[in-house]
Amino acid sequence: MAISAEQVKKLRDQTGAGMMDCKAALTEANGNSEEAVTILRKRGLASAAKKAGRAASEGLIGHRVSADHSSGTLVEVNCESDFVARTDDFHQLMHDLLTEIEKKGDAAPEDVTAWLKDPNGPIQQRLALAIGKLGENMAVPRFVRYAGKGYVGQYIHLGGKIGVQVEFGGVTPAVTGREEFTTLVKEIAMQIAAASPGYVSRGAIPAEVLDRERSIYRAQMENAGKPANVLDKIIEGKLGSFYQQVVLPDQPSIRDPKMTVADVLAAASQTLGAQVTVTRFARLKVGETL
Repeated sequence: MAISAEQVKKLRDQTGAGMMDCKAALTEANGNSEEAVTILRKRGLASAAKKAGRAASEGLIGHRVSADHSSGTLVEVNCESDFVARTDDFHQLMHDLLTEIEKKGDAAPEDVTAWLKDPNGPIQQRLALAIGKLGENMAVPRFVRYAGKGYVGQYIHLGGKIGVQVEFGGVTPAVTGREEFTTLVKEIAMQIAAASPGYVSRGAIPAEVLDRERSIYRAQMENAGKPANVLDKIIEGKLGSFYQQVVLPDQPSIRDPKMTVADVLAAASQTLGAQVTVTRFARLKVGETL
């Protein structure tokens, strides 16, 4: 199949590999970008699996958390220019969209996309009014809502270009009022904004993802002449580095790289006298393709 220059450029931005290497990998993968990344990594031409996602549009992350922190919502709202994103009308649109999402409540994942795109639904109707008034195309590609399962904290970075929502378990009323806890919430949320983990625990990583990583490491070492048992140990060691990149508790703390996030949570739990854990989190970046 024909590989477009846009596909090659996107893969290069994602992996850092050369243009010709990217084109060859895409050709071999029949245009499948995810498979092309795997091919490049097996050949040692891409050092890490970066998230795809150069900003493709302007906009902001709308955010709202309840006064008691039992619920919270993030929504990505796109437009064509940063100028429009700064207007009062656009901010009012985000406010109205957050209200509609809260009315909807928790929706099953299968239902979310259809609900967002329903031309007769509240999201598209509000967008149509704003588009008519502001004269730019707009979209709501995704939102995240947590409610009723823990303490919800948020952090907004880069003037609204990145939004983080994190849910904590084990939080008692006595804990929520303490400065040490509010500091912890901000620190963990900032960690997610800066380091962009993919999983809340090692157990949350799908088996197929781990299998793919192992196959990549094995392909990289296939000509090393190592005995099978030694090769297995090397592969598990490489998996440890993978965990440090993508699993939140395994990541080095941005505040103190000598500590992991798990260490930070353990120290805070001891100080607070409560076993505080991170149960789930979300990180939305404007224009990021997933």
